[in-house]
Amino acid sequence: MPTSVESGEALAVDVSCSDDSLIVVLDDGRTVSVPLVWFPRLLAATPKQRKDWEPIGGGLGMHWEAIDEDISVASLLQPERFMRLAGPAPQARGRPRAKSRRPSRVARA
Repeated sequence: MPTSVESGEALAVDVSCSDDSLIVVLDDGRTVSVPLVWFPRLLAATPKQRKDWEPIGGGLGMHWEAIDEDISVASLLQPERFMRLAGPAPQARGRPRAKSRRPSRVARA
């Protein structure tokens, strides 16, 4: 019978960074790799600062003291629930934009 692990139950056991990715090894054998651009502080950190992480809650998350960054495993497994990712631009609120004063081009027959 197959079993599944709730995304919030997976624990980080190892963390590393490449030039452009955060790589997290989970206790269930999965490896999660996400873009560093999702985490600007981690992206701007030195390689030494990126290596200096510690587990939070026994591995439910990771903490980087030198850059004051905390990342949960759940946010890596379900980023759409935790992060504002690039996508369609939100509709502007407030006053509508002024219409252009250029005359419209109408096809003449």
